[in-house]
Amino acid sequence: MFCRSTFRHVKQLITPRLLIPSLSSSPSLLSSSLSSSPSLLASSLSSSSARCRQREDLKECERIIVKLGSAVVTREKGDGLALGRLASVIEQISELHFQGKQVILVSSGAVAFGRQRLINQLLMGQSVRQTLRDINKHQLVINPRACAGAGQSGLMSLYEAMFAQYGIPCAQVLITKPDFTQPGSRKMLQSTLNDLLSMNIVPILNENDVVGNDSDSKYGRINLNDNDSFAAALSVELDVELLILMSNVDGIFTGPPEDPGSRLIETFNPQSMMEVKFGGKSNVGRGGMASKCAAALWAVENQVSVVIANGMSRSSTITDIVNGKKVGTFFSLETSDGPSFETQAHMCRLGGRALAALPAESRAAIINNLADLMVKELDSILNANTLDLEAANGVLSDHNIARLKLTQDKVNTLASGLKLIAESAHSTTDQVLRRMLIAEDMTLELRTVPIGVLLVIFESRPDALPQVAALSIASGNGLMLKGGKEAWHTNRVLFNLVQRAMEEFCPPTAVQLIVTREEVADLLKMNQFIDLVIPRGSSQLVKDIQDAAGSIPVMGHAEGVCHVYIDKDCDSKKARRIAIDAKCDYPAACNAMETLLIHKSHLSGGLFHKLIEDLKQNNVKIHIGPRLSMLLPVSPVPVNDFSVEYGSLDCNVEVVDSLQDAVQHIHTWGSGHTDVIVTENEKASKEFRSSVDSACVFVNCSTRFSDGYRFGLGAEVGISTGRIHARGPVGIQGLLTTKWILVGNGQTVEEFTAGDNRKQFIFKQLPIDESCEESRDVELAKTSTEADEKTDEKELVKNNVHVKKA
Repeated sequence: MFCRSTFRHVKQLITPRLLIPSLSSSPSLLSSSLSSSPSLLASSLSSSSARCRQREDLKECERIIVKLGSAVVTREKGDGLALGRLASVIEQISELHFQGKQVILVSSGAVAFGRQRLINQLLMGQSVRQTLRDINKHQLVINPRACAGAGQSGLMSLYEAMFAQYGIPCAQVLITKPDFTQPGSRKMLQSTLNDLLSMNIVPILNENDVVGNDSDSKYGRINLNDNDSFAAALSVELDVELLILMSNVDGIFTGPPEDPGSRLIETFNPQSMMEVKFGGKSNVGRGGMASKCAAALWAVENQVSVVIANGMSRSSTITDIVNGKKVGTFFSLETSDGPSFETQAHMCRLGGRALAALPAESRAAIINNLADLMVKELDSILNANTLDLEAANGVLSDHNIARLKLTQDKVNTLASGLKLIAESAHSTTDQVLRRMLIAEDMTLELRTVPIGVLLVIFESRPDALPQVAALSIASGNGLMLKGGKEAWHTNRVLFNLVQRAMEEFCPPTAVQLIVTREEVADLLKMNQFIDLVIPRGSSQLVKDIQDAAGSIPVMGHAEGVCHVYIDKDCDSKKARRIAIDAKCDYPAACNAMETLLIHKSHLSGGLFHKLIEDLKQNNVKIHIGPRLSMLLPVSPVPVNDFSVEYGSLDCNVEVVDSLQDAVQHIHTWGSGHTDVIVTENEKASKEFRSSVDSACVFVNCSTRFSDGYRFGLGAEVGISTGRIHARGPVGIQGLLTTKWILVGNGQTVEEFTAGDNRKQFIFKQLPIDESCEESRDVELAKTSTEADEKTDEKELVKNNVHVKKA
């Protein structure tokens, strides 16, 4: 860690380096002439765009310019250098250097550093009286050119000392406007910097503020008036692939960053200028965000990728940008596949509120429209699904292809489920769950409301799209859908049907399909837009989302490790049917059986062998548990891990000594999804139901019934194994939360706490049915009478006391 002592002893830390004279101070470098056009590359200004079209392309950049703004280099008041931030920047540049990348540093800060040195010098030469009078250093006015002269050498010495810690040589290059506008100087500048980079030296550039002038000089279509424009010009001249402009804000916002209504624009193009309102300039530098935007757009037009980011809040901003992470604002001239995620989320929030305000009949009509459209457009859906299946052939596993595939029966079942959801839409939002008379003329209600905006991430499951959309519409929630690329064609067709179903009643923006190449980890950072994340897919997908979600709640399950326990008192026919159905009906489903537990009493009878034979005839690969393998003369394939969800025709088989043993096994290896007992013993049935701690516990039926449609919910957004809010198949009710509504008549808390005649709380439960207003009025009248009687009693007691005293 660098500290103030680093600078105080900087001369002792400096290691031998190659001395390179500054270009602007070298007559030999400025004396040459070149009769070329004003820029070697600016003549090719056209509609060409940056080579890196997406953030992930930045990983391939080999030549990079990092420009540090004055706000990044200096302390908050501008009277010294921010050594900690500079140390972090140098460490990141060194890391890129060791990766074989060529990095050029364009640094501000000489004026601020020189100002600090000169102020200290002036104060040391003053009398005590003068020092006390000028104790506020900011009252001292010093020529900025003098500050630059005093600060350049110290700033460069500091950079040398910091880079020396990593064994990296650096060279100072001071530049002025003529170095770009005069052909000979420009050619020498290019040659010198290319030579330095070829020798693995990090060039450190800064405008020579000692001799520079304040007049603007044109370079291409930009004015050379600050280090932003200099960095952009350099990036074009040196064929740089990436320009990183470090500032004191996170990037480009739609308005001043401190404005609560401003949004960060993560991908900026010329059209974005329409929604941007720039604020003022930095208080320590000459540039501003408008200047940075102009320089960035010009550089992008000349095939340089640009990112504007915050250099003050993160310790890995530079390396994160180069690694393609979503940091700051990425500039691009490419036409996006659609609006940015931030824009979609903002529209989704507004559309969701309009959706929630619709009467239940309208929301039900939307869902019925969607169900009818799915039947009507069956051929379009299946044709799109065929394209996805062809692309997935040989790429996805068999069980993922099974999830991806849609059939006529599947689509018809989906449509039937949507009809059920439409019926339940009448009893979702704005339902009274509790009503109470708090005090006279004060009624408290607890009502259901939508959660807000849901982000549902699903893979290989296009059937999830209409199900989740219908549930969100019924519950009045805005919905962001992020589907897997393997179902791209099917998802687009289904999403278009959702939009068509909604357009008659409310803005279709309430449901959004994310088609941009957003990383899931980046989406999960948007806690200002997303209220709940629901992952549907592989166990690895769910785990990754749960790990990355941060402050956004996640509802779902990581694995579906379901068990079927065959009790000693079972019906053998039931046991065989249930076991086969639970494993073989749809092995890829999360509610498929993964482990068959058999009571030891069946080993000596015929049921055990019949169960094994049934599984084999259905092409199930059996994995024998360790206890069972000890009892068999020949041991088949052993179980590697009881907690694995196969999602295929693989099944664990283990023997247990008792019902309690089976419950212990389920608690040890299960995922809390769905577990079944097959028994005719009512006592065993009750014990299993009360003992097994899972979201779904069944008796004498298949695990496959753990499904929103089969529960009469119409569909489900997923199955939750959590313990808060919702558990098991999550339908409409799981997408609702509550709010309290208190209606009074001018009451204050003080009236209930002060004085002998203070008001009294009543806390009387009232009928939930809103039609029972008459009984509420009767209750209120009765309560008022009781309150009056109590008041009269108090007065009588009080009067009696006075009589006795007299």
